[in-house]
Amino acid sequence: MWHYYIQVQTESKMSELRDIIEAAWQDRSMLQGEEAKKAVREVIAMLDAGAIRVAEPDAEGVWITHEWVKKAIVIYFPIQEMQTIEVGPFEFHDKIPLKSGFAQKGVRVVPHALARYGAYIEKGAILMPSYVNIGAWVGSGTMVDTWATVGSCAQIGRNVHLAGGVGIGGVLEPPQATPTIIEDECFIGSRCIVVEGVQVGREAVLGANVVLTQSTHIIDVTGAEPKVFKGKVPPRSVVIPGTYTKKFPAGDYQVACALIIGERKESTDKKVSLNDALREYNVSV
Repeated sequence: MWHYYIQVQTESKMSELRDIIEAAWQDRSMLQGEEAKKAVREVIAMLDAGAIRVAEPDAEGVWITHEWVKKAIVIYFPIQEMQTIEVGPFEFHDKIPLKSGFAQKGVRVVPHALARYGAYIEKGAILMPSYVNIGAWVGSGTMVDTWATVGSCAQIGRNVHLAGGVGIGGVLEPPQATPTIIEDECFIGSRCIVVEGVQVGREAVLGANVVLTQSTHIIDVTGAEPKVFKGKVPPRSVVIPGTYTKKFPAGDYQVACALIIGERKESTDKKVSLNDALREYNVSV
């Protein structure tokens, strides 16, 4: 009974916050009042603590985007004032504070990694010199490697490796747009770019320099006939950069695409599985 009471109270609170955020989204004059400001800041604090997420999978693994949470992030900016942030000899001037308390959170953060307040970094994650923006979610066991960036609202699963220089794009507006999603156990090779709400399925491997947008042709070339995907990489796919021929008024030219050249094998040891995939398909990382 007590657990049920807590659940009802939590759902009631969420509903109240959602109603205030939706109203303030429609009528920005409400942001002059303390009730709306308090509600917005409470949502951002919950994001920072991992109590809520911008998007999450349902029981069937289908990702659900919480539009009202994205709206709260957008209207957080106008209620914040610019402030100077000093970190040793470094100085920043911004509206959003930096995330802090990493020791208590159990997160390893290597200089000069930066995460903005309102991003959630789960215990056991590692941030090499990198950047994680507001609204993002980074799972346990994940490494955000050197000069990798995780954009606004991006969802990075557990035990993921974002290799050096990877760019995971932010998707803040429109609110209904699904954020960029990298599911559990993925390996994203050096200098890959994944943007515009593309979803990379669980345990997939992207070789170095793969670029994925919503319009990128993701072509499975493992069968007798090519199979084209857009906006989503199937689970356990091994993907490399490629090109295909497209006709233009001026002639035929090669257009960048991504090629699915195989499937990552099932294994209880994902690191061994990754190494096997790289050796078998000669994928650069």
